[in-house]
Amino acid sequence: MPKTESASIASALAEARRRLAAADIASAGLEARLLVGHLLGMDSAAMIAHGDRALAPGQIQAIRELVRERASGRPIAYLLGQREFWSLPLRVDEGCLIPRPETELLVERALQRLPHGAARVIDLGTGSGAIILALLAERPQLEAWGSDASADALAVAAGNAKRLGRSVHWFRGRWLEAVAPRPLLDVIVSNPPYIDPLDPHLEHGDLRFEPRAALVAGDGGLADLATIAEQSRARLYPQGWLLLEHGYDQAPAVRALLTRHGFLEVTSHRDPAGHERITEGRCPG
Repeated sequence: MPKTESASIASALAEARRRLAAADIASAGLEARLLVGHLLGMDSAAMIAHGDRALAPGQIQAIRELVRERASGRPIAYLLGQREFWSLPLRVDEGCLIPRPETELLVERALQRLPHGAARVIDLGTGSGAIILALLAERPQLEAWGSDASADALAVAAGNAKRLGRSVHWFRGRWLEAVAPRPLLDVIVSNPPYIDPLDPHLEHGDLRFEPRAALVAGDGGLADLATIAEQSRARLYPQGWLLLEHGYDQAPAVRALLTRHGFLEVTSHRDPAGHERITEGRCPG
């Protein structure tokens, strides 16, 4: 659609699809519909039904700019300002990590470990609030806490909780240092930074655009996992559980960390791709 000509919704979709495909975006057709629909406030069915509707020049330019950003690699979640997690529509921006499907395993395991009835759970490094809000979606009676060192991330999480009508106690600070030693917790969950700062994957894909502080940790990616393991033993009720997400090849090291700090029944669980992604341990009685 040349800039000097008018364009319809259908032609805008076709151009967006071509440009995304040329940039090797695997799901170019789907992402074209998402981006154009986002700007026009229309779903796919409406765009098909009104495909011959003419667009204003400003709309055409806005669509081209959004497609250009996506073709350059900017994550579609940031461009749309939203990512679904555990069937929850969560707002996200560059101040927090993009929730990923493999993290749903952490939610599944936490639900298995939460005691029946009233319980207190904290999500350390909550980011968008995805994990704690998913837990509340299944167990609305929980006393839910979330902490993060980033004020920007906490603002995103608090906004998501408000939109979903959920109550969470938010704390700003580094891991369990953000909250008082008492009362004790039934379950601690965390998806902390666990990527080695020298990992070449940081220069590819969505990772290039996500906040580096939420991705990388010292000691080969294990530093924050070690800190949480060290802090958690004294902050859990007897029989309480610590559950950690980590890198695909870090499970043996994380099991060793939990065992070193006195956790029992230390076990790792595999994500849908077959990687040991979650390690959990029980606080002694």
